[in-house]
Amino acid sequence: MAACVLCRRLPRPRYLLGLRKDRTQAQHVSVEQKDETDDHKGNKEALQKQEASPQEVYRLFYNPSSYHPSVWTAASSRSQRDEDEQCLSTLAPSFWQQRNRYSVSCSRHLSSSKNTLLDLAFKDPEPERPSVSSFRKPTPPDVKVNARAFLKCRPEYASMTIDLTKRPRLIEMEAALPLLQKVIVLKGSMKPSDVCQFIMELSRLHRDKIPMVRSDQRFIMLLRYSVEHLSLFTELQLLEVLQAFVWLDMPSDHTILGLYEAELIRRANQMSLHQLLLAADLWRCIGRQVPQFLQHLYDSVRMYWEEMGVTEVVHLLYIIGEGRQCSKDLMHPVEQQLMRHIHKLLPEEVGAVCLGLFKSKLSVSEGAVTRIVDKGHSLIEDMSDFAIVNVLKLLRFSYLYHRGWLQAMSQEVPRRAQKMGVKGLMHVALACSVLRYRDDNILMAIAERVPSLVAHCRIKDSCKLLWALGTLGFPPVQSPSFYPSLTNALRERKAEFQRYPEHLLTALLGLAFVSLFPEDLITIALSPDFVKLALTSTKLELKKDLLTLDETVGLELPHWSGPRLSCELREEVAEILWKFAQSDLCQKPEVLEAESALQILLGGEKFVCKRMILPHTRSIDLEVHLDSSGQPIPVNPALHTTTPENNSSTSTHQGWGRMNLEATITDELLAQLTNNKNTTKPLTPSPTSERTSPHEVQPDDGRRRFDTGLHLTNEIIEHLTNPCSRDSAPQDSTNTLKLAIQVSSRNQYCFHSQQLMGLHAMKRRHLKLAGYRVVELSFHEWFPMLRKSRAEKLAHLHCKVYNSLQ
Repeated sequence: MAACVLCRRLPRPRYLLGLRKDRTQAQHVSVEQKDETDDHKGNKEALQKQEASPQEVYRLFYNPSSYHPSVWTAASSRSQRDEDEQCLSTLAPSFWQQRNRYSVSCSRHLSSSKNTLLDLAFKDPEPERPSVSSFRKPTPPDVKVNARAFLKCRPEYASMTIDLTKRPRLIEMEAALPLLQKVIVLKGSMKPSDVCQFIMELSRLHRDKIPMVRSDQRFIMLLRYSVEHLSLFTELQLLEVLQAFVWLDMPSDHTILGLYEAELIRRANQMSLHQLLLAADLWRCIGRQVPQFLQHLYDSVRMYWEEMGVTEVVHLLYIIGEGRQCSKDLMHPVEQQLMRHIHKLLPEEVGAVCLGLFKSKLSVSEGAVTRIVDKGHSLIEDMSDFAIVNVLKLLRFSYLYHRGWLQAMSQEVPRRAQKMGVKGLMHVALACSVLRYRDDNILMAIAERVPSLVAHCRIKDSCKLLWALGTLGFPPVQSPSFYPSLTNALRERKAEFQRYPEHLLTALLGLAFVSLFPEDLITIALSPDFVKLALTSTKLELKKDLLTLDETVGLELPHWSGPRLSCELREEVAEILWKFAQSDLCQKPEVLEAESALQILLGGEKFVCKRMILPHTRSIDLEVHLDSSGQPIPVNPALHTTTPENNSSTSTHQGWGRMNLEATITDELLAQLTNNKNTTKPLTPSPTSERTSPHEVQPDDGRRRFDTGLHLTNEIIEHLTNPCSRDSAPQDSTNTLKLAIQVSSRNQYCFHSQQLMGLHAMKRRHLKLAGYRVVELSFHEWFPMLRKSRAEKLAHLHCKVYNSLQ
């Protein structure tokens, strides 16, 4: 009777039986994620203590991810790697989460195998050195979100996924001990079916008993037997053992898993599409990266395009996203399949598709993204917070402004914010900042919710929130507790900046955009040790961020007595920025046209200098100097020393109104500019009119005028019509008016707004502090001018420069 008990067969899981029946109709599976209990957290810590190698002295804090809640440590640590990071040069890379490692110690006399590969599979891992982040302050779990909620949308997913919420029927430890004893009794006479059965039976133990079994030498012997029979397993048995490893919480870096991966790769061509997708899902739940197996899956998928339905396409995109890579030639047929089934997508499936496309970092066409977001927009009221955030991630990655979706966010985010976790709110804010979309309803909802979640913030959550709202120019007075609460969170976790210096720079720049300067944190960021760390310990280019912070401190904190960057480093970074500007920014047509027109207007190249007045702001300006009487004076010393023209009859200092023949200011042009219907009469100032009374240019069909509404005064008209002589004598520099003429672009402003983005708003402040007066050639005024005559461009520039004198 005991033998019957020991040898009883396990009931086959539903999704594995489905494979035997060649994709028969599967039952509906509920995949609602179970909440982890405090006891479970205690078990995790106990597990680490029991199984850690004696040489492993580091501490590992249990910190489940709110976006990928899983009962498995390996899967949880894998999912901690966040997806954001690539849109801005100052944004941080994915958050580092140390993996839990387990030491498997076994005696070689327990194994009858002489295969060296088997010995290597069970070799004790090398002890890891402790790192700074190993001692970081633990973060309380955030709001739980089920990342696999889409699997409950249709019963068809059951045949290609594992339901993590439904463990096999549990057995007691008393039932497991005879199984372990039988491993020793049977030894070399065990059949592949016996090995598979024993492993599956042991996986049914309660979670708190599994560490005890995994450390048992008899279980280790059983694993060795499974490796010896690996080539004899059927495809179904391989999947059953892999599923058992999920329930046994096998560490993702266990070397035995590499042997199973190799066997599955060898058999990939013999497996069905559902078997391949199930295997990929099991690897995902174990938390192991298997790029070679996934590549075989992607190669095999090409044979099944006609058989794929909506569930196969959605699950494939989920797998592609979790694998973080996919060949580019696969994305086009996947996009075609997705577009074929897009009308069938359910709310959570839209979120899963968006997350898969976002994580894969492979672009699909703008039309495809638009159709996906359109579908999400039609289902937005039924979508979970997690799915909504995933749509925003895709929009952020695609840099696509979807008016309908973003306007809906103005209603949805305030309605949902009080129940959302800090990660979700961070991604909402980050998407808005990247898309340059400022909506006060969204920003206020985030700012009011975040202070209560500070305890749940990872260091990068705090930094990216500060960056996002600072970039959008969210003023501190609108939410007095938002910026201080996150800044205090940085102080409490400042030790973590030793591991990720880019996070500190991200946060401080975001604060600087809104004129907030925590001097204690700035002292850390500009200290020689931190600067050296930032320049050597990361693959990111942080020199530009360091320069921006350093020069900002120099301009906005005149009392600053703390550390500064060395002159050599500042000059090196400024040179790098200028070389880039020369090859890119300086060559833009709108900049070249403005430079050329200004040179003609002012009388030569020496009166216009195209340069980066403030290199740390990473943009160029056209610098012009005027004397106390409003006449231009040379600004470029190199050109100022050049030999004048041979034609002595022509003054090198042309008057404001004296242009070359290409840009003659005629009475007809002035009549058009001032809406004068009579273009045959010369325009003269009216003696009764005020010299400073503005004339607003109004649109008039059939007439050629400026579309932007120039303010023309009689004084301007006199300047345009009457040449004026200019004294060529050197001017007193103390009375010099320095103009920084900027050719702005749409990207410098929030979308459909006059609100400057953070860096550009800060640049305006810094130019004023440096003694410059800003003259903007805004994109909505200057770009239409590019299609007009040179005379009109010159008149427009004249008005801009003249108005700056008022």
